[in-house]
Amino acid sequence: MRDPNTVARIVTALRAVHGDDIARVMLKDGLSLAVLIDALLLSPMKNHDAVKLITRVLNLGDFVITPDFGPVWTLKYFYDRPKSLHVVDVGVVTRDYGAIASTDIHLRLMIDGS
Repeated sequence: MRDPNTVARIVTALRAVHGDDIARVMLKDGLSLAVLIDALLLSPMKNHDAVKLITRVLNLGDFVITPDFGPVWTLKYFYDRPKSLHVVDVGVVTRDYGAIASTDIHLRLMIDGS
């Protein structure tokens, strides 16, 4: 694992929201970015810490991400209301796919190089 602390924080948030067994299945079989965002935003961590964690997940390589964004992509943040800094969702904009909603981005934890 490249960043075990990030993975541990994600596991903790998923367990808190969904329980241990379901969190294990989600990490092994995959989950949408939207489900991860919901779990992180429902956790006791601050909103800006949750957003940083989401950014790390998409950048570090501990998760298999589909679709593959390619080399050039950017995050698009969706806020609670205008002029708010409270993020409620994240999307990705790529050259090949255009805008991708968090519901269409799937993550699976890489275990033993899988």
